Formats: sequence, C-alpha cells, structure tokens
Amino acid sequence: MNLRSIGTRICIIALSLAPALAPRPASAQAYPAKPVRIAMPFSTGGTDLVTRWLALKLAPGLGQQIVPEPRTGAGGNIAFEAVARAAPDGYSLLMAPPPFVINPNLYAKVGYDPLRDFAPVMQIGSIPSLLLSHPSVPVKTLRELIALARAQPNKLSYSSGGIGSTPHLAGELFKSLTKTQILHVPYKGGTQGLIGAMSGEVDISIATMSAASASYINDGKMRGLAILDTKRVKAVPQVPAAAEAGLPQFTAINWYVVAAPAGTPRAIIERLNAELTKVMLLPETRERLLVVGGEPATGTPEQAAEFLRTEFTRWGKVIKDAGIRAE
Repeated sequence: MNLRSIGTRICIIALSLAPALAPRPASAQAYPAKPVRIAMPFSTGGTDLVTRWLALKLAPGLGQQIVPEPRTGAGGNIAFEAVARAAPDGYSLLMAPPPFVINPNLYAKVGYDPLRDFAPVMQIGSIPSLLLSHPSVPVKTLRELIALARAQPNKLSYSSGGIGSTPHLAGELFKSLTKTQILHVPYKGGTQGLIGAMSGEVDISIATMSAASASYINDGKMRGLAILDTKRVKAVPQVPAAAEAGLPQFTAINWYVVAAPAGTPRAIIERLNAELTKVMLLPETRERLLVVGGEPATGTPEQAAEFLRTEFTRWGKVIKDAGIRAE
C-alpha cells in the first residue's frame, strides 16, 4: 500500500468519526444539566403552595434543584411575560393560574399571548371556588339566594379578591346565568374579601376554597351555599355543588398548568410531563390538595393546551359581556 492510499484511508476514517466527536447541541444533551426555575406570578395562596410542593417532589426525579422564583406584579403579567421571552431550553418554566388566560381579555395590552407564546406541559391540579354568605342573610341554599336576589335587585352585595379575579368573574357569571343584579365589592385580596363578608360589610363572598374558608363554615361564622364545581369537597362535605342546585354551568376552578416557552424541544416537554405525572400521582400530593378541596390532575401536553383554549374563550366571554376592564 503506497503513501497516497494510506492518506486517503486516514481522511475517510477521520470524516466518519467527525460527527461522533463534534460537540452535541444543548437540546440533545441530558436534560436537565442545571437547576430549573419555575416562575410564580403570585407569592401567596394556592400558587405558592402548589409550586413549592411541586419543586420539592420534582427535584429527585429530574436530578436537579427546582427553584420556585417569585415574579410578582401587574396581576401576574410580569411572570407571564418573563417566561414568554425566556430561552426555550426547559430551564425557565411557568406555574400558570387562571389570570394567565384572563389577563389578555382584561387588559388593553399585555406582552404575551397565552396560546401562542407557550408550550403547555401539563395541567397539574385544581382548587374550586366557594360561595358563602353572612349568617344574617336569610338564605340557606343557592336556590334561596337566587330567589332573594331576584326579589331585591341590587340590594345584595358580594366580595371578591379584586377586579378581574376568578371570584369576581364567577360573580358576574352567576348574575348572567340567574338574571340577577348583585353589587360587586372588590377587595385587595381574597382573604380581605372573605373577612369583609364574615364581618358583615358585604352579604356574600366568592372565594377560593381554603383551610380558612372551610373553618369559617364549620365554625358557623359563615354559611356555605355552594361549591363552584360539579361535585362536593372533602373539607366541607355538607356544602352542595352548584350543579346540585341546577346550575351546572356555575363553575369557577382555580387551576394550575405548568408551561414552558414556545419552541421548547418536544423531548424536554415529554420528560417534564412524565416526571410531573409521577408527582401528581403520589398519595401525599392528593392528601395535601384534599385539605383545601383540591384535586391533582394529569394529562398530555395536548390536553393542557386544549384546556387553556377553552378557559381563554370562556372567561373572555364573561369579561366582554359584563364590560369588565382592569383598573
């Protein structure tokens, strides 16, 4: 074999090995290779509770630290916009609650599109809202409340956690479904709104189901009229679901969806979905949510995307029909 033949063979071997020796692109490397951050649009309430629990239980399966990152302000828009603009590499995730799809319908302009700028990973759970009344209000059921509101237009008032909050929209949905007129009194937060009703400042409150709201009912400080879901909850089993009173459309769920920026590789989305499913199926996860009347959820990225589209359309109609705008 002459030198020219030997040289030719060496070149062929080198060319065949080049792809294997070249650096692998980041998306093909083992994921995750560093801590993963989950942006929280709210640092209190269910969003904080669910995100921190998820971070704790998700870390072992992914083999990296999961860092809850409060990005509060502007009704959640700061967190939503930050993740929409983040690199689609799986290291910046979002814990998305209802304002994620409500805000684009509520504000004149937001810096993100919930249906185009994100790749949903999975809906992970939900906590229903609750309709309560002060004991002095002469009603004991949802049907009696409807009858009273129709007999006395604009006489009753209800509290919520603020303009555009899920409880506020639930109240407007109730008025639309029942053809009633009830005055909305917004507070600076759900807890303040609940306390306002308990003290008698307003007649009714629509609030997210919580240990506090359950205790007010069980202690007789407030009267539970309806769970705004299709079934009752363990925390207050004596309170019927709205569907039992003939209002199956009167639902207001505080849900949570984990989402990544649009363009995140499918392999990463699937890995996250698989690990999230494991966490949500843990018995301790179910027990933790049941305390506040919530339930874990699982599903595919496609199901999460369809759910977001449905909620975007549903609450958008309520906002438009009621003429609600962010203050």
